[in-house]
Amino acid sequence: MNIMEFIEAPSPNFDERRVLPDILVLHYTGMPTGQEALERLCDPEAKVSAHYLVEEDGRIFRLVAEERRAWHAGRGAWQGTDDVNGASIGIEIVNPGHEFGYREFPDAQIQAVIALVADIRTRWTIPDARIIAHSDMAPTRKDDPGELFPWKRLAGEGHGLWFEPALARIHALGAALQTGDTGLGVLVLRSGLHRLGYPITAGGDYDDDTVMTVKAFQRHWRPDRVDGIADGETRARLVGLLQLASVESVTGVLD
Repeated sequence: MNIMEFIEAPSPNFDERRVLPDILVLHYTGMPTGQEALERLCDPEAKVSAHYLVEEDGRIFRLVAEERRAWHAGRGAWQGTDDVNGASIGIEIVNPGHEFGYREFPDAQIQAVIALVADIRTRWTIPDARIIAHSDMAPTRKDDPGELFPWKRLAGEGHGLWFEPALARIHALGAALQTGDTGLGVLVLRSGLHRLGYPITAGGDYDDDTVMTVKAFQRHWRPDRVDGIADGETRARLVGLLQLASVESVTGVLD
């Protein structure tokens, strides 16, 4: 089957959009099987949905038209947008998740996700800095699609941001920041996370919200270390991503 052929599985769980979508949110289903997830996303009693569901074998189910507001994101925000459902397209990726046996995403599934993201972006203006994880917009509530999702591969195909710092840049940032720390370093960290898009205030100490937000950042951009400690490499990646996002923003204005 052609990878961009959709299996129609209409969900009744949607309403009308008020703005055009400019965010793409990737989730994992977090249920034992894809069939269970599909049934739940189409159950009117569940009041949840997504625009697409991608099975492990690469099949793509279309649940809600992109022109409609699906109910996949819930409470959270990204780059100041607090009605993420209203501004986004949601893709559910079949995976049991951390609760039911989190595992690697099969290659056929990832190929389908990449193709789907590319296809969606032919219809809507979605900046790389607004291709995010569910855990990015809701870091204190969610951890999907998690550290096993190949964000680097997706970015390598031209979708999303990725940055790997030089060793010297890592060392220049000094000691790690962690729970209980205060001062300028924490202020800069929280401000940087806020500027990138996370729903965290710029000021404050290294509290529980900071830990959860750093973990969300690491799941997306530093998946080999998800501990909520902002070591030099974590902060160097953040700085680099902020620079990339800034360049993208300026380029978008010029275009």
